[in-house]
Amino acid sequence: MRIHVYETEQEACRAAATVIAAQLIRKPDAVLGLATGSSPVPAYLELRRLYEAGVIDFSRARSYNLDEYVGLSSEHPCSYHYFMQENLFSHVNIRPENTHVPDGDAENLDATAQAYDRAIQEAGGIDLQLLGIGRNGHIGFNEPGDEFIYGCHVVDLSESTIQANTRFFASEDEVPRKAISLGIGSIMSAKTVLLIATGESKAEAVRDSVCGPVTPKVQASILRTHPDAIFFLDRAAARLL
Repeated sequence: MRIHVYETEQEACRAAATVIAAQLIRKPDAVLGLATGSSPVPAYLELRRLYEAGVIDFSRARSYNLDEYVGLSSEHPCSYHYFMQENLFSHVNIRPENTHVPDGDAENLDATAQAYDRAIQEAGGIDLQLLGIGRNGHIGFNEPGDEFIYGCHVVDLSESTIQANTRFFASEDEVPRKAISLGIGSIMSAKTVLLIATGESKAEAVRDSVCGPVTPKVQASILRTHPDAIFFLDRAAARLL
């Protein structure tokens, strides 16, 4: 694991975006694992800027998102389908057929999860996986538990995750209680993993992931065993290291 600490959120996210851009330049048909939430937004803004400047090209890239809420249609403004369109996809030249987000509104969620893992494998695996981190140390929607779950699966969201995501909805009652998420095995199979954590609210999760035991109680701690995991932190998120 490599850890880079920057003074500000913007600097940390620009650095992460630079690594993603380098991946696209090095391998134009790269398979990108993408994340949602507030942490990656500045990185997506930087990728849009680099695209508009002619530095990077998404036309041959493929993307697979980490997760999606169960029960929200792709048109719902709080869905991760919608998030990706608003923050990245509609601003660059990535082909719609090359973008993939789990279908949280599918009739058979377990079959959908298994098919999603197969699709990633058939694409050759993820070259670069972008992550945020939850306040309880979750990555994707892999919540603290007694084990690391390998494949894509349906998750019951923890109370802390529901409360943290309330800010995106009109009220806590509207936050879905389940999600479909890539499993830890799927994340760990990526060739490179980038994790962005910014703000004081993420400091404990960062400390526990970097300095504590490798445990499913802190799902991000497993990244310490990945051969090429990089943390991009601002000073506030790194304050307990």
